[in-house]
Amino acid sequence: MSDTREQILEQIKVQGDLVRQLKATKESKEKIDEEVSRLLALKAKLGGDAAPANQKFTLKTPKGTRDYAPQQMTLRQDVLDKIVQVFKRHGGEAIDTPVFELKEVLTGKYGEDSKLIYDLKDQGGEILSMRYDLTVPLARYLAMNKISSIKRYHIAKVYRRDNPAMTRGRYREFYQCDFDIAGTYDPMLADAECVKIVAEVLDTLDIGDYVIKLNHRQLLDGMFEACGVPASSFRAICSAVDKLDKSPWADVRKEMVDEKGLDGATADKIGEYVRLSGGAELVEQLLADEKLKAVSNAVKGLEGMQLLLKYCSLFGLEQRVSFDLSLARGLDYYTGVIYEGVLKADPSAPPSPVKEIHNGDQATEQSSTVGSVAGGGRYDNLVGMFDPRGKAVPCVGVSIGVERIFSVLEAKFAASKVKLRTNDVEVYVASAHKGLHEQRLRVLNQLWDAGIKAEHSYKLNPKLLAQLQHCEEHQIPLAIVLGDAELAQGIVKLREVTTRQEANVNLTELPNEIRRRLQK
Repeated sequence: MSDTREQILEQIKVQGDLVRQLKATKESKEKIDEEVSRLLALKAKLGGDAAPANQKFTLKTPKGTRDYAPQQMTLRQDVLDKIVQVFKRHGGEAIDTPVFELKEVLTGKYGEDSKLIYDLKDQGGEILSMRYDLTVPLARYLAMNKISSIKRYHIAKVYRRDNPAMTRGRYREFYQCDFDIAGTYDPMLADAECVKIVAEVLDTLDIGDYVIKLNHRQLLDGMFEACGVPASSFRAICSAVDKLDKSPWADVRKEMVDEKGLDGATADKIGEYVRLSGGAELVEQLLADEKLKAVSNAVKGLEGMQLLLKYCSLFGLEQRVSFDLSLARGLDYYTGVIYEGVLKADPSAPPSPVKEIHNGDQATEQSSTVGSVAGGGRYDNLVGMFDPRGKAVPCVGVSIGVERIFSVLEAKFAASKVKLRTNDVEVYVASAHKGLHEQRLRVLNQLWDAGIKAEHSYKLNPKLLAQLQHCEEHQIPLAIVLGDAELAQGIVKLREVTTRQEANVNLTELPNEIRRRLQK
């Protein structure tokens, strides 16, 4: 045992020297924090007596995560409540699934993004990973429970080892809000409703002008085939096209040719198509295209788009949707229509690169754009991957990017300097002088039993002015002021905090009078 202890002490000495060296050479904060964590882990092996009581360490949230203060949580909860209202309006039912899955459930479903999955250490024989999204767990849930039709929504946290960009709402731990329709139905009816749901959510949240980009995976594959892309390279080239919303065509073309091994002339043909966007007239134009007419996948995709745009028009979405051939969505499981809700740049905020530093993370961002705030599409084969007999359950769904929406709304509220109310207390029970804490408790109990949200001071004899200031600071609308003289008559003073008007109210009528005033 002593040898082991001596070995650990030597490792602590070496690791301590490394940390001091990194600090002396002014290495990145992220690197230093990583080595400090290893040093603390070594000290922990010796037990609590190994590290001095005054051991310094950096208090921080892990990279790509953050805490949320009451005002931020109030804003977030309001957003989530509004989204749930839209989901329920369309008949959604809620489910939940574990935060981690068997690794084999997640493997091979996300294409190049699979490298972003968080793997967990072996915990008793099962190899597990943190869920990357809510779609693959849904497919596993449907296959496992033999469910062939459901309209479900799911709001929960997911985890990705992504490069965080905190100002744009890109984190390693974040919420997703998903709505999916599973079942065998006629073409584009469910798909169009999902597009409508995206529009309703963004309209309800009122976060700015937006466009919903539409495309079709079959059309993309048909377009690649018409341009001469080998079938084995479809997914890799699709992944490259998916970067067009963040990178210029020249960079994407370079990736196709230099990294994916595509012929330059073929890449140029793709470039001619992916620059196109429009509406029903673009579908007509492409249906007349000689190269695309010769490929059945392209024709099927265009016919699907024609029907989807017709249904979107019936839903009043002509001004909100755009048929965009650059939209690819890199996930491997999409098989049909794909869509993405994108916030347009705020015209009052011209693009300017801003440096953002958070927990040692540094990134250059465009301050005037937020980018994608919703995305989804059809995935007809994913459930069948989990079914022993390969039984397919066609699905189409949408995921609302709430973290980016939160970042937009937080910035708006910070700029407006409006203070959000962070509690729902309706009435504060105050005492005018000493010795009334037991009477406060009796009144509180009466109010709570009547379903009224109420609170009081946790001091026996608080000053009246401090109690009333608390009401003003926390935007509590009503206050009850107790005094011996009034209580002897069975009454209390009911005070409206903003106007400071007071009225005597009989104790037996207090709950009803409070409700009446709150309904004004």
